[in-house]
Amino acid sequence: MKQLPEHQKGIIAILIAAIIWSSGGILIKLITLHPMQLSFIRAIFAALVFAIIFRKKAFIFNGMTFINGIFYAGILILFVIATKLTTAANAIFLQYTAPIYVLVFEPLINKTEFKRINLITIFVCFTGMILFFIGELSFAHVEGNIVALLSGIAFAAFLIGMRNNKHEYQYSTIFYGNIIIALLCIPFAGTFQTVTASDFLMVSFLGIVQIGIAYAIFTYGLKRVFAIEASLIGMIEPVLNPVWVLIWYGEVPSLFAVTGGIIIISAIAIKTFITESLNVRKIKIPPEVTGS
Repeated sequence: MKQLPEHQKGIIAILIAAIIWSSGGILIKLITLHPMQLSFIRAIFAALVFAIIFRKKAFIFNGMTFINGIFYAGILILFVIATKLTTAANAIFLQYTAPIYVLVFEPLINKTEFKRINLITIFVCFTGMILFFIGELSFAHVEGNIVALLSGIAFAAFLIGMRNNKHEYQYSTIFYGNIIIALLCIPFAGTFQTVTASDFLMVSFLGIVQIGIAYAIFTYGLKRVFAIEASLIGMIEPVLNPVWVLIWYGEVPSLFAVTGGIIIISAIAIKTFITESLNVRKIKIPPEVTGS
C-alpha cells in the first residue's frame, strides 16, 4: 500500500482532531456533574496526558505561560457553564466569535495595520451575534449566551497572548492552564457530588481524548499543513458540535441561532481564506507540506 504524503497525513490529522473536539458539547450535556466538578476532573486528566505525551516540553515556562494559562482556563470553564445553561449551538458559535475580538484588539496591542476586510468581517459577525439574542425568553439561555460570549473573549485573549509568546511554550501553556483550572475549581468542592460510573467515563474521555490526545493529533497535523488549511478544517468543530447534540440529546437550536452561526462561521472562513491565501502565495512551499 502506497504511503500517504505528509501533507495528506496532516490534513487527516487536523480533521480527526476537529471531529474529536466537536464531541465536547454532547458529553457536557450528558454529564450530570456540576460545571466546576466536571471542569476539575477533566483538567486533571488533561494535565496528566500532556505530561505523558509532551514530557519536558510541558513543564518549561515563562511569565506569559501563566497569563495565557489563565485565559485558557477561562475558555474551558466558561464554555462548560455556557453549554449547561444554553444550547450547545449557542455556546459553540458564540465562543467562535473570538476572531472578531482579535481583529479589534490585535492592531491596538501589536500596532499592526487595521485592514478594511477586518472591519467588514466584524460588522457581519456582529450582525450574526445579535440573532442569538432574538426571541430568547428564557433567562438561563440569555445568561448562557453571555457566558459563551465571555468564553469567546477569553479565547481571543488566549490567541493574542499565544502569538506574543515563543512557540516552545505552547505545550506548557495548555498543561499549566489545566492545572489552573483544577486550582480554580477546588473552592467549589462543596458543590461536588458523587460521581457515577457513566459520568466518570465521559469526563475522563473529555480530559484524555477530547483535550489531551486531540491536541497531540492537531499538533502533528499542524506541522504538515498551512495555517489556512488548519483554520478552515478546524471550523468543522462548531458545525458538528450542535449536530451531535441534536442527534443524541434531542436539543434543537433556534432558527435565529442557526442563521447567526452560519453568518459568523462563513464570515470568519471567507476572511481567513482571503487573507491567508494571499500570505501563502508570498512564501515558498516547504518540502514537508508537499510531501517531497
